[in-house]
Amino acid sequence: MKTRTRLGVLGWPVRHSRSPAMHNAALRFRGLTAWRYQLLPVAPELFEETVPALPQAGFRGANVTIPHKEHALELADTATKRARAIGAANTLLFDDAGQIHADNTDAPAIVALLPFAPAGRTALVLGAGGSARAAVWALLDGGASDVMVWNRTAERARALCAELGGRAVEVAEQADLLVHCTSSGLDGSERMFDQLPLGVDALRRYACVVDLVYGDGRTPLTRAARARSLPVIDGLELLVAQGALAFELFTGVPAPVDVMRLAVGVAQDRACARV
Repeated sequence: MKTRTRLGVLGWPVRHSRSPAMHNAALRFRGLTAWRYQLLPVAPELFEETVPALPQAGFRGANVTIPHKEHALELADTATKRARAIGAANTLLFDDAGQIHADNTDAPAIVALLPFAPAGRTALVLGAGGSARAAVWALLDGGASDVMVWNRTAERARALCAELGGRAVEVAEQADLLVHCTSSGLDGSERMFDQLPLGVDALRRYACVVDLVYGDGRTPLTRAARARSLPVIDGLELLVAQGALAFELFTGVPAPVDVMRLAVGVAQDRACARV
């Protein structure tokens, strides 16, 4: 098999992703000049036939984003216990035999960025897709006392909780942590709150807001939370944190985190930092 030095991010849509800028900057910094990272826009109906073909095309690995995270795990030949428990993968590695190995770096990234340990804390997770599964699993694994899950389709929230634990809710209850995992806000529209179970003033009921969505600027959720002086972890911080873990899996060398943060435009004065 040819030398595999290609990497990419699988998603649909994926043109908004800053992963190529982040990973290519890290590859250059580490002197991995033969490597390159690219967008891999793959429609759901083509995902199953595309992924197994990537190793032969010179790919060492791929990140996975909406809507493929659960399907990515299903295609894997092997997976970490974490990914299996979550039921979703955001990182795929291809070995020399073309076997697919799955991991989930979203979960440890979320916990690492929290301003407080999850043990004994409460959380409300909005969404029931692959990212929400990672958040729920990570918080429960970290000892959270109550993890509530809301989704526009209530049955999906109930199904997630039946598999992973947590408590499905139909209204936004107060909690220490609010974790947004839906696609609302991706376009930056202020109509984001029309699709969520809470308004801007209700944000004061949470001690910290985590938004996994990112776009060209701050999302309406993170803007509203910052306007109310709430600690915020935004999607770009999470992108860097999970991407750094994936970079090390792909290349076997330490991730230059500061370089990656600079490449995606993360401000150096984070509003949420572990204390």
